[in-house]
Amino acid sequence: MINNTFYAPLHEITPLTLAVIAQKDEEGNSYTSVLEEETEYVVEHSPSKLIDYACKFFGASLKGRQDGTRNICGITHKAPISIDPSSGMYFFPTTSPTNSKCSWIAHSHIDQVNRAVNQCTEIVFKTGRTITLDTSYGSVMNQIHRTAQFRYLLDNRIKHLQQ
Repeated sequence: MINNTFYAPLHEITPLTLAVIAQKDEEGNSYTSVLEEETEYVVEHSPSKLIDYACKFFGASLKGRQDGTRNICGITHKAPISIDPSSGMYFFPTTSPTNSKCSWIAHSHIDQVNRAVNQCTEIVFKTGRTITLDTSYGSVMNQIHRTAQFRYLLDNRIKHLQQ
């Protein structure tokens, strides 16, 4: 029997998802904030686990999506993925996905990236919402560029097949 608990609409990563962010409470317990265009909610699973469930919903696993990225453009570490290319759901990790501090950012929702204090980076989404990541500006910009390259290559493959 398939466990559908995570496929309730509340836990789906959709084209409206801006980011899946790793958080810690006062006691040091990990949880995940999911930012949507209109709302935000909390999930007890890690961001990478949530991304893996989203990939599985669309017929692959996070590992499978990472392998696909490696085959398409050679990126092996902190690989951006396409949860569902047909709906433009491209996400990139802020650190290694095995790291408990790893958050995932939706590439298509980013409007602006700014340097913040203490080597942090502020991401401004098209909705006007902002988040501050404990990741360097250079690292975030590199991830954005790598995701754009991957997206371009994958979109071209899909278009070629549709001709």
